Amino acid sequence: MLKLIDSGSFRQCDGASRRTFLQVGGLAMGGLSLPQLLQAQQNSPDSSDGRHKAVIMIYLTGGPPHQDMVDLKPAAPADIRGEFQPIDTSLPGVQISELMPEIAKRMHQCATIRTVVGSDGRHSSFQCVTGRRFASQPQGGWPCFESIVSSLRGPVHRVVPAGINLFMDMAHKPYNHPGAGFLGATHEPFQPQGESAASMKLTEVTSDRLGNRRSLLTAFDDFRRRSENIRDQSSLDPFTEQALDVLTSSRLADALNLDLEDPAVRASYGKDDTKVLSYSSKGYQAIMSKFLLARRLVQAGVRCVSVTFADFDWHGGNFSNGRKVIPLLDQGLAALLDDLYRHQLQNDVTVVVWGEFGRTPRINKNAGRDHWTQNTFALLAGGGMPVGQVIGETNRFAEEPVDRPVHFQEIFGTLYRNLGIDTDHATISDLNGRPRYLLEPGYRALPELC
Repeated sequence: MLKLIDSGSFRQCDGASRRTFLQVGGLAMGGLSLPQLLQAQQNSPDSSDGRHKAVIMIYLTGGPPHQDMVDLKPAAPADIRGEFQPIDTSLPGVQISELMPEIAKRMHQCATIRTVVGSDGRHSSFQCVTGRRFASQPQGGWPCFESIVSSLRGPVHRVVPAGINLFMDMAHKPYNHPGAGFLGATHEPFQPQGESAASMKLTEVTSDRLGNRRSLLTAFDDFRRRSENIRDQSSLDPFTEQALDVLTSSRLADALNLDLEDPAVRASYGKDDTKVLSYSSKGYQAIMSKFLLARRLVQAGVRCVSVTFADFDWHGGNFSNGRKVIPLLDQGLAALLDDLYRHQLQNDVTVVVWGEFGRTPRINKNAGRDHWTQNTFALLAGGGMPVGQVIGETNRFAEEPVDRPVHFQEIFGTLYRNLGIDTDHATISDLNGRPRYLLEPGYRALPELC
């Protein structure tokens, strides 16, 4: 097995290595060897034209305040409208927060849903990543969307996994990625940082030697030569051959290496917040480079990438924290949109930005907003959708929809549709062999985004 040994040096506040390296292809997940994993995915065809549909999901940990971002109510009383002012956008008659000037310039590239309903009310990533409520799950648990897409569509390229998990490691465990559920280790989205980096190993290469590019290159070359000797001396089954292809390919490694990116493009995304700008009591970070990493990964052939961003659970200091975090999201998301258009990916890659619920319209005594499950929001872009529109309207205090409530399931239906998956017919089998539809009865993709 190919591993990177981490001796503990060069680590960031979130526990990730200074330089992000990778666990290729889901090596030895849940007891599966890489050849076994590849064999399990053998019925999934590759893309024939070199292009593929993809989704980048950005999970705003903790529940972002819709009233301070995309649904301001300037005519409401002061204890509801808050401190932020609305500004005009590139869509006539549409305003968003003054803290989001870059997205305001690009609102014609976005579909803003102001009336997302159906929140489970849990401080958890589960609903944003699976589309399902947490209660009454089938045996093994509901799978995440990356695993469903891996199961139904498989990898685009034999050396690149279908799903990538770029979640940070969070102290509040329900925030962490829920995983493959009943689809099992075969379709577990692969995490190219943190603990999973320990499942890669280059012989005699430790993290304190990763800065020596010549030594690292030599180690990769040695591994490639050894793998060629194995091929020459053995009669290998196709899946072991493919496993060796994964281990010796540079496609995924290059995608994860941000040193290969144009410095000007990389700078446009902003600097990573590795020290936490005092908006998170648990140290959750705004890692701007993950937006860029997500774009590079879908270009390399990944179908689904999920990213966590910062912390929005502000029961106190809503406005002081908002001034720190919301502009970072504004910069990173705007840079991602620019990048998708620069690379002509706006018709192939769907971006969705959301959290598990919204925040209370009324500001509490600590200048914070508490949990609010009646309404939240989502920003979508790309995917060939008819963007440049706002869907839904809330009442005068942004408490609940008065027009066009949109369920989490409808947004998932839209994501699957954009990936070319027919939710009326596609099913996945649970641990009892029972076919399960991807959406609950009665839900489909948003007609407004078809």
